Amino acid sequence: MSHELAGRIALVTGGSRGIGRACCRRLAEAGATVVVNYCTNEAAALETLQQIVEAGGKAVQVQADVSLERDVNRMVGWVEQEVGPIDLLVNNAGVFDFLPHDQTTPEIWQRAIDVNLTGAYYVTWAVKSGMIERQFGRIVNVASIAALRARSMAIAYSVSKAGMVAMTKGLAEALAGANVRVNAVAPGLIETEIHQSIDRDRLDQIVANSPIQRMGTPEEISEFVLFLLSERSSFMTGQTLVASGGRVMLP
Repeated sequence: MSHELAGRIALVTGGSRGIGRACCRRLAEAGATVVVNYCTNEAAALETLQQIVEAGGKAVQVQADVSLERDVNRMVGWVEQEVGPIDLLVNNAGVFDFLPHDQTTPEIWQRAIDVNLTGAYYVTWAVKSGMIERQFGRIVNVASIAALRARSMAIAYSVSKAGMVAMTKGLAEALAGANVRVNAVAPGLIETEIHQSIDRDRLDQIVANSPIQRMGTPEEISEFVLFLLSERSSFMTGQTLVASGGRVMLP
């Protein structure tokens, strides 16, 4: 177990499963006290917490729907009072719908924007004042290559993730003078539950057409997140690291 994040408190939204769980585990391994946020799946959050504790790490869990400002403010207030000031933030909570344009209803569109983009805004705005005051903060937004390549079957999702990339750039410039770095990671196809809505044959075809002919793992993405939160990336801000097995190069 490394200690490069020792003494730091890290909040990971959507931390109960998939990429979020992998990030929670990896940051705890690096010495951070991890706050595992979840929305509805308390059992999965408890499992993540147990895995961290059994490995010798420190973690707590907290429920909040990031699309609701009152929930976010309650969560951040509780963490600051019960755990301590938030040094590291991973905006990972997200929803995904694999649908053609004529099935992308206003409700589906709004849900993608509310959770993926506005949720990241609410959490970031709730923690950034403290980071500025302490003159230290590290934020990583989990975007997607859908923000960078055309996605006719995930238009709402793509727009929300493109917004995260834009927010990363603008906020990085705004907060650089306060020693708050903001970066993003844009995963490609990763082995998580989020892709269960995609037909298996179509998924297999996507993998076969990828330069690296496999899906990535949540653990691989967690390494990028750790890098961006650590001082190994001390001269980076406003950047989006792409981890897509080469798919971002495809037309």
